[in-house]
Amino acid sequence: MLDWKNRTGSAPERAAEPKSATRSYLGGLLFSRALATLLGLYLLVTIALGIYWSQEPALFPVQQNAQMAAEKEGKQMVVGYATVETLKTVAGTLLHKPGGYISNDRFPPGLWLDNMPHWEYGVLVQVRDLTRAMRKDFARSQSQSAEDADLAKAEPRFNFDNKSWMLPSSESEYQEGINSLSRYQARLSDPSQKNAQFYARADNLNNWLGDVATRLGSLSQRLSASVGRVKLNTALKTETLAPGQVPVVEEELVQTPRLQIADVFYEARGQAWALSHLLRAIEVDFADVLAKKNATVSVRQIIRELEASQATVWSPIILNGSGFGLLANHSLVMANYISRANAAVIDLRQLLNQG
Repeated sequence: MLDWKNRTGSAPERAAEPKSATRSYLGGLLFSRALATLLGLYLLVTIALGIYWSQEPALFPVQQNAQMAAEKEGKQMVVGYATVETLKTVAGTLLHKPGGYISNDRFPPGLWLDNMPHWEYGVLVQVRDLTRAMRKDFARSQSQSAEDADLAKAEPRFNFDNKSWMLPSSESEYQEGINSLSRYQARLSDPSQKNAQFYARADNLNNWLGDVATRLGSLSQRLSASVGRVKLNTALKTETLAPGQVPVVEEELVQTPRLQIADVFYEARGQAWALSHLLRAIEVDFADVLAKKNATVSVRQIIRELEASQATVWSPIILNGSGFGLLANHSLVMANYISRANAAVIDLRQLLNQG
C-alpha cells in the first residue's frame, strides 16, 4: 500500500504551500510597483529640472553691475573696469545659472538637453573673442609691447574643450579664466599698480568689431539656410580665366539639416545675449572715443537689435516654415535681427576709421 502521507505531506504542510506562494507573488508585485513608482518620480523630477534648466538667463544691467562690484571690492571705476567685470559676469553665468554648465553633463537631465548646450557655446564664442582682443589689443600700447601676464593665462583657459567632463573639467578651466580676469582687474583698478593697462582707442575697438562682424555674418548665413537657399560658389578661381572671358559661376543648394536648425538658432541666441552685454560695457569704457567719432548712436542701435532677438520664444519647438508660409520661421526672424546688427557694426567700423 502507498504511503500517501509521506508522498504528499501532511495537511498543515499542504495548506502552507499556497500561502507561501501567494506571499512571494504579492511581494514581487509590490516590489515591481514600488520600482515603477520610483522610476516615474525620477522621470518627473528630471523632466521638471530639464525644463527649469532650459530657461535662458535674463539680461542684466551692465553699468549698475560694474558699479556694485567696484563698491563691494572697494575699487575705483577706472577705464576698462566695466568691460572686464561684464566679461567675468557673462562667463560666470555659464557656471552659475540654473543647472550650472551642462554642455559636458553625462547624466540626466543635462544629458537629455539639447538647446541649452548650444546657447552656452554661443556665449562662450563671444567670451573667447573678447578675451583674445583684450590680450592682443586692449591691454597693449603697441604691437611691440609685452602682453599682460594674467590675460595671457585667461585666453587659453576659455579656449579649453567645452565638453570635457573631468581631468580637468570645462568648469574648472573656465573658473581659472575668470580668476585670471579678476587678478588683472584688481591690478587695473589699483593706482599703485603700473603694470596693468587698458587702452580705449578707436583702433583697438575696431579690431574687435571686425571679429564681431565676422561672427554675425556667419550666423546670418547659417540661420537663413534653414529654408534652403541657392548660393553662388564663392570659391571661384578667377585667375584661371582668359582675358575677356566671362566666368561661369556655379550654384549650390545650401540648407541646414532639420535636426540642426534649433542648434543654430540657440547658438545665435547665446552669441546675441553675450554680445549685447559686452557692447554695453564697451559703451561705458569707450565713451570718449565713441562721442568723438559720433558713433554712440550706432553702438546703441546694435544693442537694440541684439536685445530684440532675446524676446521669449513661446513655441515649444523652433518652427521652420517657409518665408511666406502659414507657419513661422524662427530662424529667419533671428537672421533679420542678426543681419541688422551686423550692418550696424559695419557702419560703426567705418565711423571709427574716419579721422
